Amino acid sequence: MTSSVVTLSGGLDSTVCMAVARTASAAGGRLVALTFDYGQRHRVELEHAAAVAGHFGAEHLVVGLDASQWGGSALTDTAIDVPDACDAASSPTHIPVTYVPARNLIFLSVAMAVAEARDADDVYLGVNALDYSGYPDCRPEFIEAFAAAAALALKRGVEGRPVAIRTPLVQLAKADVVRLGLEVGAPLGLTWSCYRGGQQPCGTCDSCVLRARGFAQAGVDDPALS
Repeated sequence: MTSSVVTLSGGLDSTVCMAVARTASAAGGRLVALTFDYGQRHRVELEHAAAVAGHFGAEHLVVGLDASQWGGSALTDTAIDVPDACDAASSPTHIPVTYVPARNLIFLSVAMAVAEARDADDVYLGVNALDYSGYPDCRPEFIEAFAAAAALALKRGVEGRPVAIRTPLVQLAKADVVRLGLEVGAPLGLTWSCYRGGQQPCGTCDSCVLRARGFAQAGVDDPALS
């Protein structure tokens, strides 16, 4: 029975990505949800990731990695304020302070290790290169380069069975992510997107604004706010 590893933050994109992986493995494949507790200020997302993993009946692994030890991001260093949303499209080279240094590079490395240990054929990652915050590790060229390196680094790759990296959302606008989520039955009401954490989304950080815009453009209400 084939397995797929899905990096699951508990956010909108990763949850839709997990629903896509479930649809692709409907013939009986096993899902492994991989969540990172990396010292993020919005640790409430871990509860949402657990709820999403439970919804899909997936094995749920939570890996501890305290990125606050080296800092450099508003998501892991409380001395750096999370800014309100800015128009990333007006400055395509600007990388905001919410970028976590090497986050997807590290996450994908661990995901590949889990995939090899579980003999999984695929790793799913919910990166998006259109409606995103300008993070360099969300771009298709990074994913392609990482996949090539992993094929050289893993036993499976050397044996001619490289682990594939699936990024089904990478070329979708946020509204299309919402539409896809509805199509594949993703539990959107269980998700969390706010960078600031707390009990309720702030509504003004970049992640909140991108999410709200996506639901508005898709013409549906956000079930997490009802």
